[in-house]
Amino acid sequence: MSGATPAAGAATKGYKGWAGIRRAFGTPSALTLALLGFGCGLPFLPIASMTLSTRLRDSGLDLGSIGLISLASFFYLFKFVWAPLLDRYVFRPLGLFGRRRSWLLAAQLGIVAGLAALAFVRPELGVAPLVGWVLFTSFCGATQDSVVDAYRIEIAPANAQAALAATYTLGYRIGLILGGAGALYLADFAGWRIAYLGMAALMLLPLLATLSSREPVAPEMTVQRRIDFLGAFWQPFSSFFRNNGVAFGLALLVFVGLFKFPDQVIGVMAGPFYLDSGYTKADIATVSKLYGIWAGIGGAFLGGMCVAAFGFRRMLLVAALGVALSNLAFLLMAKHPSELWAFYAAITADNVAQGFAGTTLVAFMSSLTDRDFTATQFALMVSLANLPGKFAGGVSGYVVEASSYGTFFLLSALTVVPTLLLLAWLWPRIREAAPVPADG
Repeated sequence: MSGATPAAGAATKGYKGWAGIRRAFGTPSALTLALLGFGCGLPFLPIASMTLSTRLRDSGLDLGSIGLISLASFFYLFKFVWAPLLDRYVFRPLGLFGRRRSWLLAAQLGIVAGLAALAFVRPELGVAPLVGWVLFTSFCGATQDSVVDAYRIEIAPANAQAALAATYTLGYRIGLILGGAGALYLADFAGWRIAYLGMAALMLLPLLATLSSREPVAPEMTVQRRIDFLGAFWQPFSSFFRNNGVAFGLALLVFVGLFKFPDQVIGVMAGPFYLDSGYTKADIATVSKLYGIWAGIGGAFLGGMCVAAFGFRRMLLVAALGVALSNLAFLLMAKHPSELWAFYAAITADNVAQGFAGTTLVAFMSSLTDRDFTATQFALMVSLANLPGKFAGGVSGYVVEASSYGTFFLLSALTVVPTLLLLAWLWPRIREAAPVPADG
């Protein structure tokens, strides 16, 4: 399983269309990315989203407390803060594995330990230990995400990013299936302790992938790095604004921050909404985190193909509208509680839109990344893509309690308006790389 940087010939072949998708799947790097994506997706729901909120609701906690506890996973939102260290230094205790793999192994071992510890926490007796272990595990999970994003960008040319984002998404979504549906099934039949221990055991797969993959070749530097500690943090950000200008750079970052807001803001309330709508944990696992994940994979590959065919600029408009409109599908569930057809319809719309938007956004953010500071700049944009919606999600329980689920979903869809206005301003200023010609 090789993670080596592709030769120039690979770049010349290109990654456009179905042939590009097949070529991306056929490279050893794609298999590595699929397994690393699996490792990134697996812990997310048990520590930062629906599986955790469902567990807390099942333990008798109120919606307001669940929303606030969800903020304990905030390290996923601020991973750009320590990402400069990942770009600059090797994790010394595991230094023999290289810069990227040393951090990956450390993060993955931390996730294993954190999930195992959460298995023995009892929220009904007090949430302090749970919050502490969620903080630790989310720090390790966020570190893993940053390193994997940098790894992906460093082993493929810019034109390949949409295709390889799809292969990464395949692994990530399978990880979500097991971290969501798998955990809920285990919790329903064997209890939450077994569910979390099972997730910890599954993290051994990406850990083995890291051990068996190669360290990517470091990109040739196009800037002179400052050797002081402060320079490690300042240079990635100053480089971004030097390349884009201050006004345009700020507009790009704000756009990234707003892009997924309609989806992010409803994430915390999804689990409680499903339970309050009369669905069992098994229903939630089957529809939302089994069927829904595969719908998301389909959306991701559709996004990859559309970006390859039409470019990411037009697909940004399609994706932004799709994410917002998919929130309205949850009104079907609010009007038809406990009816499975409404559940399937809402989950289909939501996950296809999420998958499409995720691949499109990755391609767009990758085009903005300076490969001298891969981990830092991409981590900044990923954090911004989740930060506004995550904080809004922290108070979403109070919004629902003060109004209704239906009103909440309608308001969440309307939050797309600022995104569309900003995209209209950015439209003539966004530049896409020229396509890399494909063979034959």
